[in-house]
Amino acid sequence: MFINTNTKHKIKLKNVVFWMLLLKMCILFGQDNSPKKVIIIDPGHGGKDTGAIGINGIQEKDIVLNIAKHMLTLNETFLNNSYNIYLTRYKDTLISLSDRSRLTKAIHPDIFISLHCNASKSIAKGNEVYIHNSCSSFTKESIALGLSILNESTHKLGFRKRGVKFADFQVLRETKAICPSSLVELGYVTNTDEEEYLLKNKNIRALALATLLGITNYIKTEL
Repeated sequence: MFINTNTKHKIKLKNVVFWMLLLKMCILFGQDNSPKKVIIIDPGHGGKDTGAIGINGIQEKDIVLNIAKHMLTLNETFLNNSYNIYLTRYKDTLISLSDRSRLTKAIHPDIFISLHCNASKSIAKGNEVYIHNSCSSFTKESIALGLSILNESTHKLGFRKRGVKFADFQVLRETKAICPSSLVELGYVTNTDEEEYLLKNKNIRALALATLLGITNYIKTEL
């Protein structure tokens, strides 16, 4: 477990903009008559693979699954299933990276997003996105997708913007040629303030909405 000794640098994360975000999204969809886009949301880790563990025991696998489920609910409840959204896991089970990739290849979605939380031995904080570090026909679109999601969570919710980065993550390597794909790191569970934020369901819902709105803004401009 990582220990965060930062007590001086408080951050002010927000959830009060939730309904404003929702209104913006409803307006966007009210203007849309295009065919439904297919989206795969990949909640990282699961089962015996907890992912990062926070200072007070919060587990990455639970956070990202809750965010993904809220995205499903928002799509069904408020957006009248405007998207066809599939999850790579719907409960606390361990799905191999290869099986996640096989599902993506079988469905052949318009967008692939892998959800994660970060951890560090330092006082790091904020959100960042990753794109695969080799070129593909979707590299430009993947960057735009990741940046759109990043902008929503940082501008609207107050997370520090850590930027777009490149890495050879397997889940990106095996989906990069299928569709625009990004891996999103939604806060540090080893940061006292961000872990506290992630413990509240209303904030998880706000993160889900910000992520969904980032996807929507990307679709409106790129697809």
